[in-house]
Amino acid sequence: MDYFSQSIKQAIRTVPDWPKPGVTFRDITTVLQNKTAFRKLIDAFVHRYHDQHIDAIAAVDARGFIIGSALAYELNASLVLIRKKGKLPFDTLVEDYELEYGTASVELHKDALKPGDKVVLVDDLIATGGTMLAASRLIRRIGAEIVEVAAMIDLPDLGGSDKLRAEGLTVYTVCSFEGE
Repeated sequence: MDYFSQSIKQAIRTVPDWPKPGVTFRDITTVLQNKTAFRKLIDAFVHRYHDQHIDAIAAVDARGFIIGSALAYELNASLVLIRKKGKLPFDTLVEDYELEYGTASVELHKDALKPGDKVVLVDDLIATGGTMLAASRLIRRIGAEIVEVAAMIDLPDLGGSDKLRAEGLTVYTVCSFEGE
């Protein structure tokens, strides 16, 4: 793990037994509150993509918006919002995905991307991968190309990054908490 990744990982607050017993929550607000850690985080993504042609950053509701907006600005790319169902005011595409107990949906404006657009899909973390898989399907339905799925944190024990790779997606995360 490089210096950037290690310093960002150290800035993430770990909250045991939240929101319920047995769950270890990775709180990114401490990274956002630390101006040096937040800059390192955005710089890690910018350095990864700065020499590529990226048309859009597709950011997942809601914490993905934080990373996505800064990254889109730095890369001179458009910012595309993938929202929870019912939050976008125009014609949308909707994709359902499975939760532990039930289903949820995400949506994307039909005109947010064009076929052939090069897109980086961004969220704060990858856990079970359901939201990112649904978001990737929306992007692909439009005909845009997902250059990479990116997040600050990977929780590999939950299998999400493996599911994304199984769908043919390249995955990049700044840090991971495996077996922790």
